[in-house]
Amino acid sequence: MLRTCLIALAALVATPTMAAENVTTFMLENGLEAVVIEDHRAPVVVHMLWYRAGSADEEPGVSGVAHFLEHLLFKATDKLASGEFSDTVRANGGSDNAFTSYDYTGYFQRVAADRLELMMQMEADRMRNIRLTDEDIITERDVILEERSQRTDSDPGALFSEQRRAAQYLNHPYGVPIIGWRHEMEQLDMADALEFYRTYYAPNAAVLVVAGDVDPAEVEELAKKHYGPLAPTVDLPVRTRPQEPPQLAERRLRFDDPRVSQPYVIRTYIAPERDAGDQKMAAALTVLADILGGSSATSVFGRALELENPKAVYTSAFYSGLSFDDTTFGVVIVPTPEYTLEQAEAEMDAVIAQFMEDGVDPAQLERVKTQIRASQIYANDNVGGLARRYGAALTSGLTVEDVQAWPDVLQAVTEEDIIAAARFIFEERRNAVTGWFEKPAPEALEVTQ
Repeated sequence: MLRTCLIALAALVATPTMAAENVTTFMLENGLEAVVIEDHRAPVVVHMLWYRAGSADEEPGVSGVAHFLEHLLFKATDKLASGEFSDTVRANGGSDNAFTSYDYTGYFQRVAADRLELMMQMEADRMRNIRLTDEDIITERDVILEERSQRTDSDPGALFSEQRRAAQYLNHPYGVPIIGWRHEMEQLDMADALEFYRTYYAPNAAVLVVAGDVDPAEVEELAKKHYGPLAPTVDLPVRTRPQEPPQLAERRLRFDDPRVSQPYVIRTYIAPERDAGDQKMAAALTVLADILGGSSATSVFGRALELENPKAVYTSAFYSGLSFDDTTFGVVIVPTPEYTLEQAEAEMDAVIAQFMEDGVDPAQLERVKTQIRASQIYANDNVGGLARRYGAALTSGLTVEDVQAWPDVLQAVTEEDIIAAARFIFEERRNAVTGWFEKPAPEALEVTQ
């Protein structure tokens, strides 16, 4: 069975990925950048509008305003009543939603291909013409506060993650939660929302991505018709965020909560992101994460800590290079009940040290590359995923050429590249935050009671 699976994967790898000629780009005179991805297998289109503005672009003191505004964009515009946007999408057999990240905010609809113009018409309308009321502000502010209550304040894991990230970034706004700090969210008002909206919701701060059963020339004509008349923001701020000073000491956190069901240790290091025209280090870190902590059955951590004389019920290494500024590389160990967090951390560090000494297993590297290649090919079957791939990359500082080169950059990673990347990460403990997530000691619980 294993040999059959490997042969199937090898066949997939031999299949070319989506050809570059299926991706067309253009730019309107007002600065709107557009990407069209053709896929004619079904009469469906995904229309996405991405803004180069996320929570890391907020001014100090108004954390959460990017996400707040995302909610408000479903209210009234010059042409639509409050809620009419989504009602219209559903009435036309489609679906829509939106999302906010550190580096971007995105809005999308998935509809029949012949409904594309209607989506552009509505999305262009709310780019510049929302009409908010005081009631909208109060209602949606309550909604985002309740969202924070449910997703963060009531979840010890989310609170732990928030505290670790705040410790990770000493100066950069990546240390501020996307949803915002509660005390600042409670003060968000009409002026805060409109200031962010008028600055960033503009064609010269946006990327249009259309994927599916479309003709690029027709998409461009529709974009000119509906987005073309919109005025750009004059003197759009340059995306220069506060950067990190030299980090001179490792930070350590211990988060105790009686609701913790499974204690674990996590360490994250400041790491470089994918840079336009230079993705080699990011590719090496991507492969390193898979080799160290991918599959429990084949990864370095999995074999050493979960299978051979088990010391952990779960291990992982993770990295996402898709970020406008420096990102993180992380490692995790969830110990078996017999091991303390102190022992688990020591065991994890011992495995990392041994890996640095032994180097990369060539067979494992080849297997990881095959898996990466296969996952990329499978991902091409999803037009929404393709649209997200390009939208997230372009709003994070990359280019279409970088997106198309990425699979080959990953396949070119060598054993030497991976060890060099590992040394770069693991020898800089000054850039690291180590967190222990556990229940309070029994005596602490007794004192509390």
